Amino acid sequence: MVETQYDLIIIGSGPSGEGAAMNAAKAGRKVAVIDMRQRVGGNCTHQGTIPSKALRHAVHQVMQFNRNPMFRHISEQKWLSYSQVRETAQRVIDKQVAMRARFYSRNGIDLFYGVASFVDTHSIHVDQGDEQADVLTAKEFIIATGSRPWRPPGVDFNHPRIFDSDTILNSTDTPRHIVIYGAGVIGSEYASIFNGLGCKVDLINPGGRLLAFMDDEISDALSYHLRGHGVLVRHNETFKSVEAFDDHIVLSLESGKKIKADAFMWANGRSGNTDNLNLPAVGLEANRRGQLEVDEHYRTSVENIYAAGDVVGWPSLASAAYDQGRSASGVIVQNNTYRHINDVPTGIYTIPEISSVGLTEGELTDAKVPYEVGKAYFKDIARAQITGEDVGVLKLLFHRESLELLGIHCFGDQAAEILHIGQAIMAQKNGGNTIRYFIEHTFNYPTMAEAYRVAALNGLNRIF
Repeated sequence: MVETQYDLIIIGSGPSGEGAAMNAAKAGRKVAVIDMRQRVGGNCTHQGTIPSKALRHAVHQVMQFNRNPMFRHISEQKWLSYSQVRETAQRVIDKQVAMRARFYSRNGIDLFYGVASFVDTHSIHVDQGDEQADVLTAKEFIIATGSRPWRPPGVDFNHPRIFDSDTILNSTDTPRHIVIYGAGVIGSEYASIFNGLGCKVDLINPGGRLLAFMDDEISDALSYHLRGHGVLVRHNETFKSVEAFDDHIVLSLESGKKIKADAFMWANGRSGNTDNLNLPAVGLEANRRGQLEVDEHYRTSVENIYAAGDVVGWPSLASAAYDQGRSASGVIVQNNTYRHINDVPTGIYTIPEISSVGLTEGELTDAKVPYEVGKAYFKDIARAQITGEDVGVLKLLFHRESLELLGIHCFGDQAAEILHIGQAIMAQKNGGNTIRYFIEHTFNYPTMAEAYRVAALNGLNRIF
């Protein structure tokens, strides 16, 4: 057994844990990171963001090939199996792990692999299995253990035809027909992926709209697009049960509907990874979703224990988690890197992508803000016509008097990249946040960024 003293111990090596560790190490603190896997990267690298987005990219490339008439002279349509696109995801995961391992080594951060549990407010036990364990002590801790899919009782997730968003990554089969329950970010993304593989997809939504937190028009655009490609979307349906057989599953809904398919995926809700931390030993208690409550400085109710990333809930995005972890350690080391993460762009990697920052039309209307709308449809943008990715729209919401940008919403290819141009303008102070920026500066042509100029002109034409 090893006993070692640190300034800061971080539990979890995902984005929040990594952000916290690098910031503290660069401030001269002695830092250790504990992860239950034998490889760094956390859920983001191994079971969430990286593998799902790598899958999505591979599927999108196949779709581009099949849609492009130029390639008909070379070959007939091609279809990849799910296991084939999984191979591309694994290659990306391996690269990410190698790169991130170098980060820890280069910054002199000690890595421990095992299950961490608190002994008291200044020491933690690391169970490495095979009766091997370490006890580490530290002045401060950051819990960055992330989250996992919530599993409803009565569903046999050990059956080879029943999956959640973690276990779907281990599937080796390409189902002809899959039912996905839950039409949030994860459900919508996987509906796009399997639809792109040529699978029949039923997307079951407990709510009345896809991605209800998004701007109505963008949500409707995704729904229309998915339906146009054959995805059957069922709204306002509640899960009752799922039966699994050797060659099919049957989903029963509270409405009385029954759906037969080859596979079932549960994509409705997540839980914080706090079960194994022995929180009572330090006087902490997770909520019913396994999440920890923190103040605006990411401190829990225990003075020397902080938490960041998915384990604290909103916004449950890898991008925000990295910044939250960095900010939490910034509070600890006091190196002026703290900022409260409260204005986060949303990137949803359906096919096509969705991205958003700022307020929606509904929020502005409810707040009685006099706003106007400027739009640029991708079908009218030269670059989109060249690439063939002409489905989509860039939507700018701005104050009709001050011309200040209030919200940016984009649906279409590269939406998550396109959004950041507008985000940068929204962040400007002293009059710099104005929609006029987009008509007073020259954009490269042809580019997707040119959509900002088109949308700005469209919006300003509405002002009188």
